[in-house]
Amino acid sequence: MSIVHENASLDVDALRADFPILATNVHGDKPLVYLDSAASSQRPQQVIDRLAEIYSADYSNVHRGIHALSERSTELYEDARQRVADFVGAASAMDEIIFTQGTTAAINLVARSWGDANTSAGDEILLTQMEHHSNIVPWQQLAERTGVVLRYVPITDDGRLDLEQLDTLVTEKTKLVAISAMSNVLGTINPVEQIIARAHAAGAIVLLDAAQSVPHLTTDVQKLDVDFLAASGHKMLGPSGVGFLYGKRALLEEMPPFLGGGSMIRTVDLGGFTPAMLPAKFEAGTPPIAPAIALATAIDYLDRVGLDAIHRHEVTLAEKCVTALSSIEGVRLYGPPASERGGIVSFTLDGIHAHDAAQLLDMRGIAVRAGHHCCMPLHARLGVDATLRASFYLYNTAAEVDAFVEGIEAVKRMFGK
Repeated sequence: MSIVHENASLDVDALRADFPILATNVHGDKPLVYLDSAASSQRPQQVIDRLAEIYSADYSNVHRGIHALSERSTELYEDARQRVADFVGAASAMDEIIFTQGTTAAINLVARSWGDANTSAGDEILLTQMEHHSNIVPWQQLAERTGVVLRYVPITDDGRLDLEQLDTLVTEKTKLVAISAMSNVLGTINPVEQIIARAHAAGAIVLLDAAQSVPHLTTDVQKLDVDFLAASGHKMLGPSGVGFLYGKRALLEEMPPFLGGGSMIRTVDLGGFTPAMLPAKFEAGTPPIAPAIALATAIDYLDRVGLDAIHRHEVTLAEKCVTALSSIEGVRLYGPPASERGGIVSFTLDGIHAHDAAQLLDMRGIAVRAGHHCCMPLHARLGVDATLRASFYLYNTAAEVDAFVEGIEAVKRMFGK
């Protein structure tokens, strides 16, 4: 059965049949309405089955054994690396794709390895006010170690980066620009091509936190000319515990290993060690074998549906949600117009804390996120402690948006608002 209609809209009913968790009820008889994919997506049966198959028939440790099962597991693991490379347009899987635990681990790898080796007191790293903590704290830790200075691109009141400040903020002191491709709170899709070009013109390199963009938007690292890109499997229909770092080969070859142990060495004696070649020197210990292999299945699924169709579907749902919420008194929406964002809608309700609203929505079977979403500096800029966030993916429906909006109206009535 096709899961994309001839007019390039998604056959959501066919898609939902692949996700067993979406057919479950919560709190007894409440059908699950899952609107929290920005935190973690659900998985299709194909990925669940692949994980079971790996552990049932294909699993052994990789790279180390000369027996048939180890060789089979190694082949599948490296095939998955190639699948990731193809998905993001990398030139070489073996030289440019590093499997990690996720986006956070990938950014920390760059901060510890590239950062420690290439920055010193007085150098500058440019971030933005909308960054996830995973793209702030590792650089703050680097600043503590080396004395590098952190600067931040401000955001406008409508949730965009204030790019008029870019020429002032990017200077000859700038060593690295680290930005999110899509905000996990505002849904803002940042003009990364423009930012990368400006950073490169000043001699700086660029890291993209692509945790929110890679699952939803076509990504080509070579066309972008980005230096590093980090993403997580669990946000793109894959297992938790696996993600990847893309890095340009020349940069990765120059970087020292971050973690020490098995697999990342070529030779060891009592006086020292020689690191392995790429990618092994950055994959110390036993890697996430089964999750990486199942991630390839998730990528196959996304390719079969089509990222362009997924993005159009999400924007349609976000526009519907924003339009409906805008008509409710006391709702304050954050971020750019729905047509200029991904499938993320964050807002507050006057006089009602986000956590209270989320708990009441949960009693209706509606799963949303409430809090600062690991973006405390952004919420400080917005002047609020917490927001409610609904995030959409390929398996969400217009009816679920309606149920969510009805839930918000019910919350307001319960609070007498």
